[in-house]
Amino acid sequence: MSVLTSEAFGVETTREESRRIRRRSLGLLRSLLRPVAGAAWATAALVVGSQLAAVAGPALVAYGIDQALPALTAGDAQPITLATAAYLAAALLGGLLTAATVRASARVSQTMLLDLRRRVFRHTQRLSLEFHETYTSGRIISRQTSDVDALRELLDGGVTTLASGVLAMLFTAVSLVLLDWRSGLVLLIAVVPGVVLTRWFQVRSQVQYRKQRTAAARLIVRFVETMTGIRAVQAFRREPQVGGVYGGLAEDYRETNARSIRLNGVFDTGLTLIGNVTVAAVLLVGGLRALDGALEVGVLVAAVLYARRFFNPLQQIGMFYNSFQSATAALEKVASLLAEEPTVPEPLHPARLVHARGDVRFEDVEFGYGTGPTVLPQIDLHVPAGQSIALVGETGAGKSTIAKLLARFYDVRAGAVRLDGLDLREIDPVDLRRAVVMVTQEAYLFSGSVGANIALGKPEATPAEIEAAARAVGVHDLIVSMPDGYATEVDKRGVRLSAGQRQLVSFARAFLADPALLILDEATSSLDVPGEALVQLGLQTLLAGRTSVVIAHRLSTVMGSDRVLVIEGGRIVEDGSPDALVAAGGRFADLHTDWQRSLRRST
Repeated sequence: MSVLTSEAFGVETTREESRRIRRRSLGLLRSLLRPVAGAAWATAALVVGSQLAAVAGPALVAYGIDQALPALTAGDAQPITLATAAYLAAALLGGLLTAATVRASARVSQTMLLDLRRRVFRHTQRLSLEFHETYTSGRIISRQTSDVDALRELLDGGVTTLASGVLAMLFTAVSLVLLDWRSGLVLLIAVVPGVVLTRWFQVRSQVQYRKQRTAAARLIVRFVETMTGIRAVQAFRREPQVGGVYGGLAEDYRETNARSIRLNGVFDTGLTLIGNVTVAAVLLVGGLRALDGALEVGVLVAAVLYARRFFNPLQQIGMFYNSFQSATAALEKVASLLAEEPTVPEPLHPARLVHARGDVRFEDVEFGYGTGPTVLPQIDLHVPAGQSIALVGETGAGKSTIAKLLARFYDVRAGAVRLDGLDLREIDPVDLRRAVVMVTQEAYLFSGSVGANIALGKPEATPAEIEAAARAVGVHDLIVSMPDGYATEVDKRGVRLSAGQRQLVSFARAFLADPALLILDEATSSLDVPGEALVQLGLQTLLAGRTSVVIAHRLSTVMGSDRVLVIEGGRIVEDGSPDALVAAGGRFADLHTDWQRSLRRST
């Protein structure tokens, strides 16, 4: 009994989850449609007009054959002239309305897609670091590219195709029934196998197209990850293995596409067969009645034209379902991304921090990543304004975690981190980012000039201020030696600069930002010995007069700090000046001894 109850509960949970996903997707679609509702209704009116114009053609042909031609033989040319003019006018009007529909539909769809792309980009920027550390870049790129493209295919022509197809079938059926109900009955009977075939296609294409979207996403993610890590791939000669994995994913994608094409082929062939049989049946039944004089020849011709016209939209509707399934899956993924909430929310009533001093306090801080185990069991720490502290310890001890909490990339589970007496969770985000700057090991440079990358710390900076910042950290001479000086372009991630040069540029960026609290997380790890010697002078200028937290394995960087904290298991086990800790003979003294020994060996 308990097993059955559990299974029933699981089914109910799955259904509720499906309903929740559907409501979320529809909510996103409604929010995208709301700003273009007027234009969408105007497009719908154009669709109705174009289909009414198109459906008038066979009826005018029937009138021309059965009424206008006999009148012409009797010497009256007015009916045939009117029928011809009306047919040409309907054809011209239908063409103009169809062209207007395409343009109006494109304006609506492109406006919606522009809104969606902006939303995805703004939202992913707003999400916290925790999200970006768990949600791969390949998946985000897939949301912005393949998923939005799937929606584009649906909105650009799919919706108008569906509306046009449904209206065309409805108007055609009504017109044929009004013209000759017996021929209309034959047509309606033929609809049954057409609907059955369409439903068969829909059920199978739904599964197939979800597989296709999944295979496409996996292929994109693998490609992005490989290109991002291409240095590691080439360094370890993993090209054949990586190529084999990618080839397997590409083959899976090819096979899913092939199955979709085969499925489409069966559907197209079956629908064409049903349409041809229907036309033959209408022609046979109507022809026999025409021979007996029970049906006019013009009505028979119109009935055949309507029968031929009826099944073309059904094929379009079936094909629309493919785009619809693909777009539905894409909409669910995009809506899921937009439903992600920042784990570091902005304060409801932000407190201003106009003139930050840099006084830092950790009060009974407890922290762990997500729902994982506690990383920092309890931290109590006071860093007076202007003091420079260094955090040392083994990898995984919690040093970088402390730095991330200081920068408010994460929020604490318990306790509080305060800057100048204010809880970081209450400070205005703009003021916090102005007061706290973190320089990491990566030293990311964006595409653009060297000067523009330095100015990232202060976008309104003048060229003189940018140069002063570069001089302060000792990177000016390097920059002016480049082909275009400060205007020298760097590639993505700054690949035209060495790792040490990129780090120096990031120091200049931090100096220009002039924060009250500066965090250096392994910021000197990319420097070679000459580069380290060069940057030490720059660091003295960079750290002077401001609170700083330095995380470094190189004790040459640590020894210049006012205070050293040794972190072990998320706890502070030693705290004091570098000289005092060396004299005390503890863990830091051991690190200092090892460092001195390595220096003697290098000389």
